[in-house]
Amino acid sequence: MQLIYWLFAFLIAFGAAFWVYLADKRRAVPYPWLTSLLRGIVVLTVVLLVLVPDIVINKNVTEQPVVLLLQDNSTSAGIALGDDSAIYRKNMEALSQKLAGKYRVVQWSFGGDVGKDSFYLFSRPATDISAALARAEEYYGMQNLGAVVLASDGRFNQGVNPAFRQSSGNFSLYTIALGDSTREKDLRISRTYANRTATINTSFEIRTDVIAELCSGYNQGAVLQEGGEVLLTIPFQVKSDRFDRSISFSVKADKAGVHHYVITLPKAEGEKNVTNNRRDVFVEIVDEKKKVLIASAAPHPDVNAFKDALSSLESHEVTICSAENFPASVSNYDVIILHGLPSARHRMGPFLGAAHKPLWFILTSQSDITAINGLKQITHIGIAAAAGHDIALSFHSPFNAFTVPQRIQAVTDKMPPLVAYSSNIMAAPGTNILFTQRTPAGVMPAWMMQQGSVPSAILAGEGIWRWRMYEFKHFDEHNVIDECIRQTVAFLCANTGERQFNVILPRHIWSDQEAVSMNAILLNASNEPINTPDVQITVTDSSGRAQEYTFERSGTGYNLNIGIRAGGRYTYTARTNYGSKALSASGTFVVESVPLELMETGADYHLLYDLAQKNKGTFATLSGIPSLYDSIISNANIKPVIQTNTETVPLVDRKWYFLIILIVAVAEWLLRKYWLAQ
Repeated sequence: MQLIYWLFAFLIAFGAAFWVYLADKRRAVPYPWLTSLLRGIVVLTVVLLVLVPDIVINKNVTEQPVVLLLQDNSTSAGIALGDDSAIYRKNMEALSQKLAGKYRVVQWSFGGDVGKDSFYLFSRPATDISAALARAEEYYGMQNLGAVVLASDGRFNQGVNPAFRQSSGNFSLYTIALGDSTREKDLRISRTYANRTATINTSFEIRTDVIAELCSGYNQGAVLQEGGEVLLTIPFQVKSDRFDRSISFSVKADKAGVHHYVITLPKAEGEKNVTNNRRDVFVEIVDEKKKVLIASAAPHPDVNAFKDALSSLESHEVTICSAENFPASVSNYDVIILHGLPSARHRMGPFLGAAHKPLWFILTSQSDITAINGLKQITHIGIAAAAGHDIALSFHSPFNAFTVPQRIQAVTDKMPPLVAYSSNIMAAPGTNILFTQRTPAGVMPAWMMQQGSVPSAILAGEGIWRWRMYEFKHFDEHNVIDECIRQTVAFLCANTGERQFNVILPRHIWSDQEAVSMNAILLNASNEPINTPDVQITVTDSSGRAQEYTFERSGTGYNLNIGIRAGGRYTYTARTNYGSKALSASGTFVVESVPLELMETGADYHLLYDLAQKNKGTFATLSGIPSLYDSIISNANIKPVIQTNTETVPLVDRKWYFLIILIVAVAEWLLRKYWLAQ
């Protein structure tokens, strides 16, 4: 369309110039072509200002492909390289210089996270390959990312398995294997599973995963100890070079308190790395029945489902009430489950906030989302209301608040959807998410719990009774769903004892690479948290050396960070004075000195090869680093991208445009004055 306007403007300008030319020629102007030209320019610029106020300019920009050199800077990568570090560094620098001549080369290093520190320090205490690749896609995915060169030993100890990671980018992934693929004899405990709490006089399970490499013929057992006393030994026999097995210890909870269990594997003959043959487990045995109140806005089969799941344990005493019969005081209850409450008819937000009791909100069509959002000091979660819709729940594998049943994935895959009346659920950092839901806005939490001075949980849908029925239909039992309900209540009950003063640790096992933190809660006569008096604590290490600290006040409670500690077992005793009473709380925790990077040794060539093949790249060892240049150069998918940028230029905003009109018009006027005056 603009072309027509330009042609029209030129025709008008040409007509005006020709008319002036004929007129000036009759007047015997010395140079009629000059005055007509100036007049044509003035008319053209003025007409363009009216017909084409904006000029569109297209600019072509050539964007060179990005080649990202992603270096594993963890401790294990340095160990894997060994004496080849100097040769490796020389080859990588030569590759980077050659690639820089044709591509935009970027260098990153990574461990547990991504950084831009020196490539060759090899000092990171953890490795997360999936997070590094995800960060590369996120940062350079829209900038013509052509290739990622991943140099690693393939050993990861954080994040998800990169082999199962779904890539959304079109880049090619080239992998460089650091170290020798030769495996060493190694027997290790990869993970342990145990619930944080158990009820006295019941049996509970401690489960551990054992992995053995090149230990064929090993015929000993996993040992469970407490206080140096052997409680159980589960024998197993390794019959192949690659062996893994899950071992379960059934322990009787016969004494209240926090119990420190140690799982060990006797050393295999010829095994060099024995730091990963031991794991610590803490379980708190409680000696009281937990009183649970289930209140509903309206009769619903979910209520009986929750009651049946909880009543099957002697440790729970369940009471059911309607909103109309909600008790005036809830001080006798340890946990309150609210089905459809608070509602528009029953607004109990201020009462719930003042009760300082763990709450589990089941969101239904009766729920008042605004009132629940008003309890953020308890829930720490923002929720948006929505019309009723079905949601399919998926198990959230990173969940670690308690040990989930082994068949949870198989069970939830067969479960019908729940009915939800909320959307855009935003969980606070640190929220434990058991199940997620997929929405148009992305993956949102659906069954979550938040630890704090007042723990809380939210289930974003109704219909859990159908889950119990479907589990029984497919598996002849409903233990998985019942266990999820029971363990969620146990999570909420974890720190709800009637002790007036208590010290709470986020966990009892820490790494020697992280700072140890703890919280303290002091309750007044009304069961409300206060932090008026000072709180001191004595922390004693395994050698008997004691250190004194004072808690800092935070909100209505206390917190303390005692920093990074050396490996070992620690005991603590906290003290305070409230009124005329001297109060104390004590416990233990363990700092593990087992470096994550030593949990597995040797390079994983298989993983790195699969990653390269899956992402249109090639695999190389140290000697093959120079050949990567030829592979990248010959990759037809790694090519420059020409981007066309369109710019709209408004003529009215250009002062120089009006200056041109003025100069040309004045020039014509002055010439006419001069020639006619002669």
